[in-house]
Amino acid sequence: MSKPRLEGKVAIITGAASGIGEATVRLFVEHGAFVVIADVQDDLGNQVAASIGLDKVSYRHCDVKDEKQIEETVNYTVEKYGKLDILFSNAGILGSLPGILELDMDNFDNVMNTNVRGAAAAIKHAARAMVAKNIRGSIICTASVSSLIGGTGPHAYTTSKHALVGLVRATCSELGAYGIRVNCVSPFGVATPLACKAFNWEPSQVEANSCAVSNLKGIVLKAKHIAEAVLFLASDESAYISGQNLAVDGGVTVVNNSFSTFLH
Repeated sequence: MSKPRLEGKVAIITGAASGIGEATVRLFVEHGAFVVIADVQDDLGNQVAASIGLDKVSYRHCDVKDEKQIEETVNYTVEKYGKLDILFSNAGILGSLPGILELDMDNFDNVMNTNVRGAAAAIKHAARAMVAKNIRGSIICTASVSSLIGGTGPHAYTTSKHALVGLVRATCSELGAYGIRVNCVSPFGVATPLACKAFNWEPSQVEANSCAVSNLKGIVLKAKHIAEAVLFLASDESAYISGQNLAVDGGVTVVNNSFSTFLH
């Protein structure tokens, strides 16, 4: 057996009671990490923690829109485990679906507050904890293919994910001086509870839709695939990678298939 890739590391994962966050919690623990689940879904979060083992995983109620709750979660983690090595800022919302002509500005503000302001506060307090303990940590945010191209998500969501990439690049430029890396991952369509609820679809419908428009055929994108990319960015295997937006999209954001369609 090879050495676990996160042996002895301590991580906070926001939005970790389900979907990509939950898959990442489970994978991190498999690789030797201690994880604090931060979420607002208390029943689900406690169930996930209990199913893995409370010796390895803790649950904390944390609404990322409230900076105080983020600070308290970071403080709890450092008090319980002695340090913080990894932040996976994964919590986010899709928001309402109507177009720009019917844009609900209150909903727009809520998406920005959750997806951007929440991530900024999480990075702020995680980085403070890492700097205080002289930890060369890794911070990862969940962006989206909507951070790379338009037309793949609602307007507020797309705007927030573009902004999140800017936040990652800006904080990377400052935190590199402390040996802290900051990156993000940008998934294509995954059948998470968030996506299923937004479109009122079953997971199989979300996956069928993604497969129909995907570039890379023969594989169905799952939350675990995103978790594996996050594991890479959290581990020492990516020791000199910072400021990057890693697309886990099968190439959909970088290809235009019109020419190959013409050939065939």
